[in-house]
Amino acid sequence: MHANAGIHFNELVRESEFAPGQIQYHVRRLIDRGDLVREQFYGRTHYYPPEYDEWERAALALFRRETTREIVVYLIENEPAAPSAVAADVGIARSTLEYHLDRLVDHEIVTKRYDDSNRVTLALANPERTGRLLTEVEPTVPDRLIDRFTRLVDELLEGPSTVE
Repeated sequence: MHANAGIHFNELVRESEFAPGQIQYHVRRLIDRGDLVREQFYGRTHYYPPEYDEWERAALALFRRETTREIVVYLIENEPAAPSAVAADVGIARSTLEYHLDRLVDHEIVTKRYDDSNRVTLALANPERTGRLLTEVEPTVPDRLIDRFTRLVDELLEGPSTVE
């Protein structure tokens, strides 16, 4: 778990040579001893070493999504940024960006600031901590596939591009 903080149960089963029942038994024992923390994020159960606080656990769960990681990396390199610039440069629809931003803002990873004209600027709430956590987790294959499917649907809904 230390090498893969925030792993969810299905991934744990896929990466293990043990049966799901065996994994459940050992995970339960680790939780009972306080050596493992179970946390639910967006319909998935994730497991963490106890030294991660609540903010870090939420961030690690979110960073398993490829698109979320790309948004956060973009902000590390280009903050502050307008949402339209983030969506365009990451290559996602504005609605997809807002979906991921809602979660990032809810968990205080990204902040939305409004100027006098009510224009939004995005920035990282805690860039140093965020950057450190990004290095600790990679998106899983299923999460990558979900994100790539979402992008494909966005492109199809957008329609063919017009060349002048």
